[in-house]
Amino acid sequence: MEARAILKYARISARKVKIVIDLIKNKKVGEALGILRTTPKAASPIVEKLLKSAIANAENNHNLNADELVVAEAYANQGPTLKRIMPRAQGRANRIRKRTSHIILVLREVK
Repeated sequence: MEARAILKYARISARKVKIVIDLIKNKKVGEALGILRTTPKAASPIVEKLLKSAIANAENNHNLNADELVVAEAYANQGPTLKRIMPRAQGRANRIRKRTSHIILVLREVK
């Protein structure tokens, strides 16, 4: 059995999220939560909240034991980019790209 949690349109770059996600792949859930709490990255609280959601999905929807769960898959894909402009000198404008990402966590039970 597996449980998953998906976060779409997170207002953080997928490149930044992938750094944090790589730290918790193939780790037990308790260990992954500890890593996320102590990692000083902007994506850590977002991924931690998503991991807690996946754990709740596993316990409530699939009757899985939280102590035996492992982060089997975790990946972040690029979402749509919000395009904004920043005024510059002499009437010019620079484009600002506010990137978004779709984050997916899959937990599996290991006995």
